[in-house]
Amino acid sequence: MKFEMTEHGFETETEFGTLMISSNDEKGFRPYQLMVSSIAACTGGVMRKILEKKRMPAESLTIEVKEVIRSNDDASRLEKIHYHITVRAEGLTEEKLPKIMELTDKNCSMYQSVANCIDVRKTVEIL
Repeated sequence: MKFEMTEHGFETETEFGTLMISSNDEKGFRPYQLMVSSIAACTGGVMRKILEKKRMPAESLTIEVKEVIRSNDDASRLEKIHYHITVRAEGLTEEKLPKIMELTDKNCSMYQSVANCIDVRKTVEIL
């Protein structure tokens, strides 16, 4: 990837189009939004694969960002993210959920990249 400076931030060309990144949320995605999105999408993708391998394919899987807390220091770093996962999968039970979430966290590269730096909380609801 190659990022070019623009009047309002940076942009890069991807196979899906131009990605605009800016500290002004009217001009592009803010960097923290991309970080939060990356962790959510990685978590969902890994969870989906695990459910498939355990013969409980997800019929639906939604991840909602409930809370993002950023520090008050100059860097405004991410301190806490709370994701609420809603999943429908035949055979998935409350008893099986802890192991599914443990495997999801273990195998999600984006989560593992920030696990010791950001308080990432996940709540899960089975439909």
